[in-house]
Amino acid sequence: MGSKWTAADVPDQSGRTAVVTGANSGLGYDTAAVLADRGAQVVLAVRNLDKGNEALDRIKKASPHAVVSVQKLDLSSLDSVRNAADEIRAAHPRIDLLINNAGLMYVPDRELTADGFEMQFGTNHLGHFALTGLLLDHLLAVEGSRIVTVSSVGHRIRARIRFEDPHFETGYNRFQAYGQSKLANLLFTYELQRRLSGRGAPTIATAAHPGFSDTELMRYIPVVVPDIVWKIFTQPADQGALPTLRAATDPGVEGGQYYGPDGIGEIKGHPKVVASSAQSHNEDIQRRLWTMSEELTGITYPL
Repeated sequence: MGSKWTAADVPDQSGRTAVVTGANSGLGYDTAAVLADRGAQVVLAVRNLDKGNEALDRIKKASPHAVVSVQKLDLSSLDSVRNAADEIRAAHPRIDLLINNAGLMYVPDRELTADGFEMQFGTNHLGHFALTGLLLDHLLAVEGSRIVTVSSVGHRIRARIRFEDPHFETGYNRFQAYGQSKLANLLFTYELQRRLSGRGAPTIATAAHPGFSDTELMRYIPVVVPDIVWKIFTQPADQGALPTLRAATDPGVEGGQYYGPDGIGEIKGHPKVVASSAQSHNEDIQRRLWTMSEELTGITYPL
């Protein structure tokens, strides 16, 4: 393996089952495509089935041997999460990889999920919290299984968990709402890893971020950026997917690690272990968020 980790370093995934949320485009698609090409049986967990089937066709065209299926999943609806989890569990008695990738960024106006949660917090964190809890027993049945949750450098920007008003009933701010959801992704990962480790579980929890990647996620950025500047400061989705792929497949990964690009400011580059904010490592905040997440979703983990 070279000093600069690339998709070529992803080991053989034959016999493994991977569930990737938001896999119809962007980072999720490129993550799923590489895993499928390496032999994993990949479940594309997507909100739009038509787009999911288009993604499946693209993957199969590039890798005719790929074993890929599409699963309906709307993370902004707990009913959809429960239905998807039931169907995935029925179809796949073992799950080796759960990649919590799907997300929203900088939603301009305050929107609510079907369950009344602020849209970014509800989709990016609570939906994945629920899905992970519902699939956890199938992950715990597999030695070497991993849960990878995709966060963002945005977890540092004006971010805190608004325990007093997590759904921004007053003073909605798109940046703060996004930052809260991405901070929650890391708090969740670290608390989950501590619980898994304490149980001696065969599963680890890791996190990753893609730097600044040119994907549909950027559609709500409130400024117009010239193309030449955009190309300088962003990287293509297949490069942005590398931290997730490394966190998911590198044999040397340890539970609780966080992967991101190695370039200046972690904007772009090859994946390496990176640091997250001091707040993300606060165990009191981690436990408090976990309790709130259980209460909001109604999902209790067997840990």
